[in-house]
Amino acid sequence: MTSAVDDQDAQHAAAVGRRYLLQFEMDTLKQRPLWVRLIIEFLGTFLLVTVAAGSGVINHYAGGGPVTRAAAVIAPGALVMALIYAWGPLSGLHINPVVTFAFAARRVFPPRWVLPYWVAQFAGAIGAALFLQVVFGDVSAGGNYPIAKPGGDWRAFVMEIVLTTILVSVILHTATGGRSIGHNAAIAVGSTVALLGLFASPISGASMNPARTLGPGIVGADLSGWWVYVFGDVIGAAIAVVIIIMVRGMPVKEETEAAEGGALPL
Repeated sequence: MTSAVDDQDAQHAAAVGRRYLLQFEMDTLKQRPLWVRLIIEFLGTFLLVTVAAGSGVINHYAGGGPVTRAAAVIAPGALVMALIYAWGPLSGLHINPVVTFAFAARRVFPPRWVLPYWVAQFAGAIGAALFLQVVFGDVSAGGNYPIAKPGGDWRAFVMEIVLTTILVSVILHTATGGRSIGHNAAIAVGSTVALLGLFASPISGASMNPARTLGPGIVGADLSGWWVYVFGDVIGAAIAVVIIIMVRGMPVKEETEAAEGGALPL
């Protein structure tokens, strides 16, 4: 008799435990509100542009070029790596309009969120540029421009297409394993940003991000070569989407989780 009672108690405890775990998953693995995602996109883009454009602004302000070109391109990559670790689960951490475009084109990101994400990203970029302008002045010194050589515009245009194709391909392909919020994507994406900047920044600034370029350009009233960083980056992202469709086919569930940053603990 005692054994039967003990068995019933154990079964009851197991059932209660299962219900508790189910409720816990429902409470903690729920979708992020859009406003939380937009805050993260705004803050992430603000920090990225502050660091990426800040090197040029600080060099101009301090004089003598204390921030080397290598440091100027490695710093944004390191920041992206850190932000993926910290905020990736909160919004997908796009902080780049063409990344949002690529995820939407891949059909792993809700189309209705694209415009709000873009607004948050450009607002963050403009906010960062305003911050640099107020604190140091001459934010144009932190802008991206085509190389000042004959044919520099079209060479920068081609370079932005190539660089953005590489970067967005890395982002999309790490997302296929649900790893866009894990250590693999943090290292892969952050190091890609840095490595591409190390060899290509003299040509186009290695922007790969329209918000990063247009934010300082708008505040500094200097939009030289703006089309390079809009059309070049969008074309590069579109090519990356075509590549992943060709080699991987239809998207998987993990890509949606990576793109949205949803279904993860609050």
